Amino acid sequence: MSHRITLDFLLHDWLKAGALCEREFHAEHNRETFDAVLDLSEQIARDQFAPVNRLTDIHEPEFDGIKVHLPAETAKALACFNEAGLMAASKSAEVGGMQLPTVVEMASMSFFYKASVALAAYPMLTRGNANTILAHGSAQQIEVFAKPGFEGRTFGTMCLSEPQAGSSLSDILTKAVPDIAPATDWEQPDWDIDTLGKRYRLTGHKMWISGGEHEMGENIVHLVLAKIPDENGKLIPGVKGISLFIVPRKLVHSDGRISNKRNDVALAGLNHKCGYRGTVNTLLNFGEGKFKINGQAGAIGYLIGGQGKGLNCMFTLMNEARIAVGLGASMLGYAGFEASLDYAKQRPQGRAAGAGGKDHSSPQIPIVEHTDVKRMLLAQKAIAEGGLALALYCARLVDEDYTGNAEQKEHALLLLELLTPIAKSWPSEWAQEANSLAIQVLGGYGYTRDFPVEQYWRDNRLNMIHEGTHGIQALDLLGRKVLMNEGKALRTLIAEIEKTTAKADAIGDGFLTHSTHLKAAVRSITRATQNAWTTNNPQHALANATPYLQAFGHMVLAWIWLDLKLATIKPENHYTANFIAGKQAACDYFFAYELPKVQSWLSVVNAGDMTCLNVAPESL
Repeated sequence: MSHRITLDFLLHDWLKAGALCEREFHAEHNRETFDAVLDLSEQIARDQFAPVNRLTDIHEPEFDGIKVHLPAETAKALACFNEAGLMAASKSAEVGGMQLPTVVEMASMSFFYKASVALAAYPMLTRGNANTILAHGSAQQIEVFAKPGFEGRTFGTMCLSEPQAGSSLSDILTKAVPDIAPATDWEQPDWDIDTLGKRYRLTGHKMWISGGEHEMGENIVHLVLAKIPDENGKLIPGVKGISLFIVPRKLVHSDGRISNKRNDVALAGLNHKCGYRGTVNTLLNFGEGKFKINGQAGAIGYLIGGQGKGLNCMFTLMNEARIAVGLGASMLGYAGFEASLDYAKQRPQGRAAGAGGKDHSSPQIPIVEHTDVKRMLLAQKAIAEGGLALALYCARLVDEDYTGNAEQKEHALLLLELLTPIAKSWPSEWAQEANSLAIQVLGGYGYTRDFPVEQYWRDNRLNMIHEGTHGIQALDLLGRKVLMNEGKALRTLIAEIEKTTAKADAIGDGFLTHSTHLKAAVRSITRATQNAWTTNNPQHALANATPYLQAFGHMVLAWIWLDLKLATIKPENHYTANFIAGKQAACDYFFAYELPKVQSWLSVVNAGDMTCLNVAPESL
């Protein structure tokens, strides 16, 4: 897994992750412990995850009417991950964590996403689930539900979407009513006492629930969005009525012991997907009465974070998941890049043209020597390594928020709010394109299952859809993020970009050209932001939100690549000349081939083009 040396460069020469060890929370760590965690992660990913990636793709989860069956290798691989303590790598010792920086934890996860993104989804969801309970739950909820997740004994999910609502969470219909049955009426009174929180009965249906049903671990902890009816029994319209509930698959005793009694959560069916097949994906029925409790239908759930605050609580998980999705997309792009690069180096085909044309008596050359193949490989490299850098930069911001001073926290949060839609959407779109280019490099072979690149493409296609679709990220960016605090977050990002361009200007040469083009892109984004909101009509402003998102993402990645190129001038660690040249070539490629697209995307924004808004559905 050759991206390890790139991780070293990003962590130490670019992000200066070692400086975090000067803070009390990370004081037990140093470069050696960082390296040890990455070495261990690389080994487990290589030995346990990668060998079963194709197996879990071919042998999808199966439901026999009673249980969901997964290949046995799935549980074995995840057990190795859990036994290494990686689930709680960045968490405090109080909950069994290592207190590593989040940026190191994300670097660790990059190995698993590349080896098998479908298997890596289980710890990603479980960690996000436990983090949400840790952030918003009571002390007892943390003890009973979050800690077992961090220990890897239980698994976690997020239950948002519903068949009739999809991404429109304001339209969810899952209902939660107080469970007024006294504890003495229960079949086993010590299943739970009020120490676990106010108890509710949930009824409704949830769709697209990854990890929603399986036999791994001791329990599955669902985090479920639902609405509590008002005094008239009506559901409150919109998102303000949404609350969040902890709904365990098996009922839990107040001291954390897991009973053998099923909660009233039933599997309605499995979704059979284009990719990500190793991640079981389900439709769940809550409270249908299949597993009645005390003779009553309704899944037992515990309110977390306060009534009506469910969406705010769930965004703790969703924002973490969005950055993780971006990292996963980037690593699928990386996997395709490495596979197609290896193939291109070994596959002989054609001959180089000389002054007199081709000499057909000469040996064929490896296709990696053909200019168009190098173009496709450079594109993949720029996308995969750029996406990885973006995800780690966001993780470094999380560290600033968690352990920095007040000023550092505010600065980091502004950038993190603004960059989260980009961190999710940009790799999801462009790493998918990178995977397409990997197939193209292999030609007909890439379109067969004899090589892994077709699976990477299928797996990556999900990433523009889940955890907030591409279009939703665009609406969030242009409709909220660039406007919040009167544009303070956008001004903060531009100030960071200006620090980079100032360094580039001071060096001159090729850096000056890149700096000039990046400054032009920043001006174009600023102008387009203003133009989009000229009429202050949200419908008009957001009509071209997606091309705005695409342009914004390319501006951000150009900034990151220029900053990375600056880090190659005098790296603190020793790298080969080819390594440095590769990073610089990827930067040059991005500025030559990708950054010019910004102006095209923004042209419809600046023109206020209403073609897509005005077209009648009947005309389509």
